[in-house]
Amino acid sequence: MSKIKLFEPYKMKNVELKNRIVMAPMCMYSCHDEDGKVNDWHLTHYTSRAVGQVGLIILEATSVTPQGRISPQDLGIWDDEHVEGLAKLVKLMKSHGSAAGIQLGHAGRKAVIDGEIIAPSAIPFNDEMKTPKEMTKEEINETITAFQKGAERAKKAGFDIIELHGAHGYLINQFLSPLTNKRNDEYGGSDENRYRFLQEIIDAVKKVWNGPLFVRVSARDYHPDGLDAENYVQMAKTMKEQGVDLIDVSTGAVVPARIPVFPGYQVKPAEMIKHGADIPTGAVGLITSAIQAEEILQNDRSDLIFLARELLRDPYWPRTAAKELGAEINTPKQYERGWN
Repeated sequence: MSKIKLFEPYKMKNVELKNRIVMAPMCMYSCHDEDGKVNDWHLTHYTSRAVGQVGLIILEATSVTPQGRISPQDLGIWDDEHVEGLAKLVKLMKSHGSAAGIQLGHAGRKAVIDGEIIAPSAIPFNDEMKTPKEMTKEEINETITAFQKGAERAKKAGFDIIELHGAHGYLINQFLSPLTNKRNDEYGGSDENRYRFLQEIIDAVKKVWNGPLFVRVSARDYHPDGLDAENYVQMAKTMKEQGVDLIDVSTGAVVPARIPVFPGYQVKPAEMIKHGADIPTGAVGLITSAIQAEEILQNDRSDLIFLARELLRDPYWPRTAAKELGAEINTPKQYERGWN
């Protein structure tokens, strides 16, 4: 019988995950006073999944600028004052055996905040949302620096892994897609130019961060004039050359579109990028059962399993999965009377 892969350790650079189960970033919209700071909700929510034996927990999209928040209640990392709360959260997660990751992001034209919002081109997401200001080169450079500063603060807080949010129609994704990037300077037009913003962010982050680096992508735009997984295979090759360790493969949300959703609907793009670019990937999207997760790993379709809503429903999903697969996992000693 094949060894169960879901509970095998996974090593990247100086970080070893105790299993292949990852909590995907999910916005909590829970900051008080629009200050972007960690509070009791975040401490309880994320630490519960660490107690539940998740191998890697990646915090929600954490904004590198106040202007880049998806909502006013998002976590932030634009100020040194954010480090203390993030460090406390990291310490709690690690104390229960989970690796700690953070997703650095900027919402671009999808920011729902007061005041001006920015994007590669002055095109609103839809009729109900604000029209963004087209970014100047100075604003592009300032944003790249903000990502670098965010990485520096993430390092100070003790995170093991950084993920750059290049998916779901947020700022990096807006630069990558021809549907949202209509620029005719060095940041728009060709595939190479549209990639430049992400390329420069990766280079800037790598100057201050030597731990594992992930990039989340939306590998399908679900639009005939948009990007598909084949385009992201080429980008992933460049990311690998730049030192990115894993591509977290999601899809959609750069423009309004009908998305055909079914169990594992984003696994195929993850598989294509993994083998097409020879780079590790994470699979996400309606993965709910242990057998489904194990199939993905056993058939070499992806390297890590990212769970989102399923971990909202069941903070102890690793225990559920172990029971389903007949595996043994560590039990928090406080729960031994009930877990075994």
